[in-house]
Amino acid sequence: MSDNTAKLTMGDKSWDLKVRPGSIGPDVVDIASLYAQTGCFTYDPGFTSTASCESAITYIDGDEGTLLYRGYPIEQLAEHGDFLESCYLLLYGELPTKAQKDDFVHRVTYHTMIHEQMSRFFTGFRRDAHPMAIMVGTVGALSAFYHDSTDISDPHQRMVASLRMIAKMPTLAAMAYKYHVGQPFVYPRNDLDYASNFLHMCFAVPCEEYKVNPVLARAMDRIFILHADHEQNASTSTVRLAGSSGANPFACIAAGIACLWGPAHGGANEAALNMLSEIGSVDRIPEYIARAKDKNDPFRLMGFGHRVYKNYDPRARIMQKTTHEVLAELGIRDDPLLDVAMELEKIALNDDYFVEKKLYPNIDFYSGITLRALGFPTTMFTVLFALARTVGWIAQWKEMVEDPSQKIGRPRQLYTGAAQRDYLPISQRR
Repeated sequence: MSDNTAKLTMGDKSWDLKVRPGSIGPDVVDIASLYAQTGCFTYDPGFTSTASCESAITYIDGDEGTLLYRGYPIEQLAEHGDFLESCYLLLYGELPTKAQKDDFVHRVTYHTMIHEQMSRFFTGFRRDAHPMAIMVGTVGALSAFYHDSTDISDPHQRMVASLRMIAKMPTLAAMAYKYHVGQPFVYPRNDLDYASNFLHMCFAVPCEEYKVNPVLARAMDRIFILHADHEQNASTSTVRLAGSSGANPFACIAAGIACLWGPAHGGANEAALNMLSEIGSVDRIPEYIARAKDKNDPFRLMGFGHRVYKNYDPRARIMQKTTHEVLAELGIRDDPLLDVAMELEKIALNDDYFVEKKLYPNIDFYSGITLRALGFPTTMFTVLFALARTVGWIAQWKEMVEDPSQKIGRPRQLYTGAAQRDYLPISQRR
């Protein structure tokens, strides 16, 4: 391979393929013309070695444990910024000035209400419907209520749709929660910040005053930042694939939510919490560690390791700190699950088995404990993930739509079925 080409040889034939560098990270071999040149496709189940697009939004270095939003380390954004500032960054590429942020916050805040007819849409669901089922339906239904922002060829409509999605997702998520627990809907308030407004819509009731705890609101805001985007994961790729057909943004986000619902993607923090509950106490950890190391035992430690990170998940350190802050604020000083989590983490960072396999704790390891302490049932965990990830989905969708080289997604396949054969009358079949 030269500086800008790679040579592919099959038999006695060779082809030069262009090598494209990124601003950081590995180079990619451009195989867009591979089939035209060679008559062959590549085979890459799960697209683990394939760059599906060109993007300037999020960068992950799994070996180093690095996550950057538009070049800014996630640790700095979570420590010094807030969620709407990160939203602006992901959407527009730069951190906002004071005037830009004030304008952006105002525009988001005054889009938080949903059309009143949508509140009646919820009554079509069974009272025990899963909140994620409600989210898929209601987000998709937004396109039926906001026709003035579904023309993706219009930059103004794309901007309006982007703001509406970021603004209305907390309202829909809170309504899904209220419907799930059988309480009346609470309308958004323009005098509260993004995270405080969401907590108020979730936990306020008409019969008494509810004051948002600023420590809990800050924790919620930080959780949103940590989940805002994560490069070309399954749900983001789903949004891009749906968007490549020209589908309206509300439909694309609904598709992303449906993908996120899968337990291998958005349900990991719930699985981690269930695992900690199963272990129950610190003295039972050795038993479960032994089971995790036993290849013949179906038990697996949830919340450890990551498809991309081969080092410590940078979000996990922030989430660990946030977990301690929430538990301390709520007076939860003796949480058995946290004790189990801390001991498991200590083992994972020092045990040769975990170190060798690079099974470090990830963000899901801590977020489940935090969300439970905030008062959310496990059925809401993935809804909160979807709420936070909406800005990433929208930024990725917007980038794709505005890319002049984008085309409709059309993966190819390695066909292994029957070769061509002739139809036989039923009387001749055996």
